[in-house]
Amino acid sequence: MKLMKHLAGVMIASTCLCAPALAQTELTMWYHGAGNEVESRIINQIISDFNASQSDWQVSLESFPQGSYNDSIVAAALAGNLPDIVDVDGPIMPNWAWAGYLQPLPIDESEFADFLPGTKGVWEGKLYSIGLWDAAVALYARQSTLDDLGLRTPTLDNPWSGEEFIAALDAAKASGKFEYALDLGMNDQGEWYPYAFSPFLQSFGGDIVDRSTYQTAEGALNGDAALAFGEWWQSLFTGGYAPGTSEDPADQETGFIDGRFAFQWNGNWRAVATMEAVDDVVFLPAPDFGAGNKIGAGSWQFGVSASSDHPEGAAEFIKFATQDKYLAAFSDAIGLIPSTPSAAEMTENYKDGGPLAVFYDLSEAQALVRPVTPGYVVQSKIFTKAMADIANGADVADTLDAAVDEIDADIQSNDGYGH
Repeated sequence: MKLMKHLAGVMIASTCLCAPALAQTELTMWYHGAGNEVESRIINQIISDFNASQSDWQVSLESFPQGSYNDSIVAAALAGNLPDIVDVDGPIMPNWAWAGYLQPLPIDESEFADFLPGTKGVWEGKLYSIGLWDAAVALYARQSTLDDLGLRTPTLDNPWSGEEFIAALDAAKASGKFEYALDLGMNDQGEWYPYAFSPFLQSFGGDIVDRSTYQTAEGALNGDAALAFGEWWQSLFTGGYAPGTSEDPADQETGFIDGRFAFQWNGNWRAVATMEAVDDVVFLPAPDFGAGNKIGAGSWQFGVSASSDHPEGAAEFIKFATQDKYLAAFSDAIGLIPSTPSAAEMTENYKDGGPLAVFYDLSEAQALVRPVTPGYVVQSKIFTKAMADIANGADVADTLDAAVDEIDADIQSNDGYGH
């Protein structure tokens, strides 16, 4: 009897010793930054920290080149094979939510009360995605150029008017010191066009689509304000102020630094490299063409796929990843705007008095997200083609009318996109 009890005890002890610990449940995540070593290093560090911080969830990452990422998501959605955690470009998010790829974030929105507006992906009144950074555009100039040309230095509170902006370009052109007065980055005929150039249209009083209903572009993209914008836009190229669509990418990369452009319309992601090469670079706010000065907003954000079996785990990771220390790490590494003021104070460039703090202020005060509609994925391409055509000499009114017809036909064929 004693022997049987002893054997039973050994068996119980052996069973306890051999039973494995409960495994962490895997969460799959897709990211758009394959090939970007800096981003990959930080994302992988966040994932490693999260996996080690708790015993419930294990995030595994698969990265894709940015150029093929969106197509990969669409294909995975059609195949019913989306990951738990999705990386989504802010203006694309409404389309993915409408198409059923994403679910509203299972996180109380108060968690993100201090985040910049452009970092929040909202559709139909619900938060679907949140970003670890935002991006902003400014007018790059040298203080010495402004002084030499006798130009007032515009500020956020007192920007240049449209007339002052053209006067500045005229002064730069007349000086004979520059190949072009202004560089717009016209070689990049992708999302740069609606992100960087539609704010000019909006400052004139127009828009890509009528945001009051999202059912038509009529009046917004071809009304009086839009026509005035289109004529101004075309004059930048016919008047020889800026290089057109055939601009060499290398010229756009180095033209301002080399002194061939007096001004450059560019994003904060180029600011650090420019500061290293240009001692007196200043970052100026967008000019006001009558309806306020505007810049674009909304960059890459994290969301939870609608098909995820573990939305609570995905939400835990997203909350973990949006800690200030990670927002600051991304900002210091890639130069983009941290999502919160507290994270900004942890950075070298965006803290109060930092060399790029102006971009945080610009984003907070001037940023306007691109049209919040599933139809934007089509509208952005139509707008891009129209801007390129007008820059290349097409009739302004005819081009804008044709763009309106295309946008309206797409909206109608998609039953209004759920608005």
